[in-house]
Amino acid sequence: MLIGDPVEGTLSPLIFNTAFRRLGMNAIYAAVRVPLSILSEFVFTIRRAGIRGFNVTIPHKVAIIELLDSLDESAKEVEAVNTVVNEDGKLIGYNTDGHGALMALEKEIGSVNGKRVLLLGAGGAARAVAFSLAKAGCELTIANRTLSKAEALAEIISKKLGKSVGVISLDREKLREEISRADILVNTTSVGMMPNVDETLVTSDLMHKNLVVYDIVYKPLKTRLLKEAEKVGARTVNGLGMLINQAAIAFKIWTGKDAPVEDMKRAVQEYLEGKR
Repeated sequence: MLIGDPVEGTLSPLIFNTAFRRLGMNAIYAAVRVPLSILSEFVFTIRRAGIRGFNVTIPHKVAIIELLDSLDESAKEVEAVNTVVNEDGKLIGYNTDGHGALMALEKEIGSVNGKRVLLLGAGGAARAVAFSLAKAGCELTIANRTLSKAEALAEIISKKLGKSVGVISLDREKLREEISRADILVNTTSVGMMPNVDETLVTSDLMHKNLVVYDIVYKPLKTRLLKEAEKVGARTVNGLGMLINQAAIAFKIWTGKDAPVEDMKRAVQEYLEGKR
């Protein structure tokens, strides 16, 4: 189950139900719109009903914390929850976003240890991804429109991990300078997501051919940012891997089974390409 508000357009039911069918499991996954005003009541119902687990999306990733019994280290670090497991009435929160993103990136380019990374954004997704990159040994700089939000995230990472994190605004010249030194550019914002597919925070004139450009947006699979990167011959990574990986980690938490990742990925690709 996925709870949030809104939940229209989510691909989570497609992903998880594909996995359940592939493994012949007697289980079903549904998306349920839960306004913040009834979140507490709804979670109480889930606890009593014995539902094995659920995912959490906007705007409940932080609000859900006070309704849970405990947090896994992944959720404690980023202070946000996207996955909950029900262990005999005890609700435990996890965050699979950051690990899912890191897995997707390292599958494409290998270890990111020692790489210089410029991360665009300082919201909820940025926090999870930034923590995972910092823990993996990246030299991290955060760029955000509101500088104070980037500074706040950098301070949290520094305090919790003991790592220094740079901060810049989205000023073009500052971006140009930082990208010229970067090995990897990561977009964690919603810029370029459908329906605003012509938008991008960074254009090709700011990039170089040795850059890896990673966009966690998956609708569309090839965003304007990735198209700009291709113009200069930069390597690109789309958001599909993160989407599937974070779901696969949640699947393992709930079921103890390895998720059929390729089946899940194929189902999403076919849907996004209009084949199903």
